[in-house]
Amino acid sequence: MTLKNASILVVDDDTDVLTAVRLLLKTEVKDVVTEKNPQLLQQLLSSRKFDVILLDMNFTSSINTGNEGLFWLRKVKELKSDASVIMITAYGDVDLAVRSLKDGASDFVVKPWHNDRLIATIKEVLKKRDGEHSGERSSAAGTLIGNELLGNSEQMQAIFYKIEKIAPTDANILVLGENGTGKDLIAKAIHQHSLRADKPFVKVDVGALTDSLFESELFGHRKGAFTDAREDRAGRFEAANGGTVFLDEIGNISLQQQAKLLSVLQNRQVTRLGTNTPIPIDVRLICATNLPISELANENRFRKDLIYRINTVEIIMPPLRKRGKDILLLANYFNAMYSKKYMKPQLKFDETANDKLLSYAFPGNVRELQYTIERAVIMAEGDELKASDLLFSPIEFATDQNEEPSELKLSAIEKNTILKVIEKHNGNITKAAKELGLTRTALYRRLSKYDI
Repeated sequence: MTLKNASILVVDDDTDVLTAVRLLLKTEVKDVVTEKNPQLLQQLLSSRKFDVILLDMNFTSSINTGNEGLFWLRKVKELKSDASVIMITAYGDVDLAVRSLKDGASDFVVKPWHNDRLIATIKEVLKKRDGEHSGERSSAAGTLIGNELLGNSEQMQAIFYKIEKIAPTDANILVLGENGTGKDLIAKAIHQHSLRADKPFVKVDVGALTDSLFESELFGHRKGAFTDAREDRAGRFEAANGGTVFLDEIGNISLQQQAKLLSVLQNRQVTRLGTNTPIPIDVRLICATNLPISELANENRFRKDLIYRINTVEIIMPPLRKRGKDILLLANYFNAMYSKKYMKPQLKFDETANDKLLSYAFPGNVRELQYTIERAVIMAEGDELKASDLLFSPIEFATDQNEEPSELKLSAIEKNTILKVIEKHNGNITKAAKELGLTRTALYRRLSKYDI
């Protein structure tokens, strides 16, 4: 069904919302009906047929559930309406909206929305509805298999499900997890399955930007704004207009940088250095950090209002050691990849190799597994990989599977490991940081900490 032939029902107790949606849709759809009182849903659905219902999550009513949207969604389903339901939610209720998807909603939109995004969401729901009626089925979890974002474990299947539901929305996403777990792959998958997939995906390692570079890189500058500004330059937010900005290492930016970023997100516009002219932007924001959420909640380190802005929906990437047989799935994937790269016949893991992989804690997570398999493929002489062919990183970490060493002992291990890796790479900080699973900025902080 095309949008032009669709009948839309909008149920929201905010008159301004109803007016705005009616004005937006009246020239786009066959007809649009608005209603303030959700208790009239039964009467409306019994008297006429709708293709899509836009349903608010919260109403001022006598129903004291705390999430009226879920209550009325269930009522719609009980009435056996053929209409697809799109939930309307505010930033603070996104978790409820995600739960509504399990209760039968087709999608959700977050207030305030961009008009073109709302229309695109309705089109996508109508397309999905037509596919379901014709017997077509799709699985985002299946399409996500590839690009190293693999997993049969319960944790990864839950993440795939979440990506399937949140990708088509414009909700801002915060991805949490240890170094090497694949947070950047999550960001790419969300973009690729979003309505912005044909627009730019721009990644910025903000943790590596100094205060002097932060504004110029993100928001752009005018020629002459500072010493090396030889020409006008658009920032990363402008470059990503219409698409997605992925800010990696967001937990490492200063309070001053946080204030500037918050201003841009609130106003939806950037001002290039050296000018006073604001430039409107339309971007979807995905952020990632290896810091636990408890540290981000410390206002001495991170602004609470910025946390709320970037954390509409949260995805936590589990460490590899907690993903069970996903380790073998990934190992086989990397084995095939590097066998092809180095023009070798694909090797097989014997039982001892599998046992060794499953019993190792992988402090460097998927990244460490990848380098381990690459080394093994390069050095292999037979057609089989044994436990002795798998050489793990010399870096020692305490994990929740082992007893933690004393602080003194752990510091000594960390210092010695850093020295060995830097020496191995002849002082090349970039290569050393990569092997250690750190950013260059994080490695410099440790060098300063240990007076190296």
